[in-house]
Amino acid sequence: MKQNIYDNELFFENYKALRENPVNYNELLEQPEIKRMLPDLEGKRVLDIGCGMGDLARYCAEQGALRVTAIDPSGNMLREAKNRNAHPAIEYVQTALEDAVFASGSYDVAVSSLVMHYVADYEAVIRSIHAALKEGAVLLFSTEHPIVTARKEGKKWITDTEGNWLHFAVDNYHEQDRRETKWYVDGVIYYHRSFAALCNGLIRNGFSLEEVIEPVPDGAAIAKLPRIEHELRRPSFLILEARKTARP
Repeated sequence: MKQNIYDNELFFENYKALRENPVNYNELLEQPEIKRMLPDLEGKRVLDIGCGMGDLARYCAEQGALRVTAIDPSGNMLREAKNRNAHPAIEYVQTALEDAVFASGSYDVAVSSLVMHYVADYEAVIRSIHAALKEGAVLLFSTEHPIVTARKEGKKWITDTEGNWLHFAVDNYHEQDRRETKWYVDGVIYYHRSFAALCNGLIRNGFSLEEVIEPVPDGAAIAKLPRIEHELRRPSFLILEARKTARP
């Protein structure tokens, strides 16, 4: 998140166009599972980490959350969030997760959509979130699947001479470090962690795992976006739900 690529104007305009089209991987695959996994939010205080344009923050408010603190480092994102998803229960705050200071034991739920793979020090931010949550509170986050983030270079889908996708290439899996790619612009930075590292980072820092999901598209999603059927061959997303149970 420190990179704040979303304030690059070229990147942001392309990303905004992607998310404004309702037929995309987030809306058909990742967001439905995130919303299903959320606990009852009635009267709860929610921390939305990396809120983007505020869609999930507004959803939480509309589910009865007493207060939603929605943080994001991007001025572009927060401007859109305030325009599109203003709500009396939502406070939008511009800060990177790594720099945020939370009052101890303030929140009943922390939720984060596709942010953790941008975080350089995963366990440090998990400890910070742990401190911000009340005892028994829930942390729910999605991230790019380790299968997707693993390979350092080369095509990830291996094709035949006619361009048909044969299989997905996984490599460099246990080299858990920084990666760099081109996504609309050069130099987008993210971090690869193994499945074990993601889970153990929670367990070591005072959380118990409640549910682990690798979203699978249903028939309706495939009908709307046929290429999403490739998710049946390899997952794009991993979603982890954990509960604060102990001191780290």
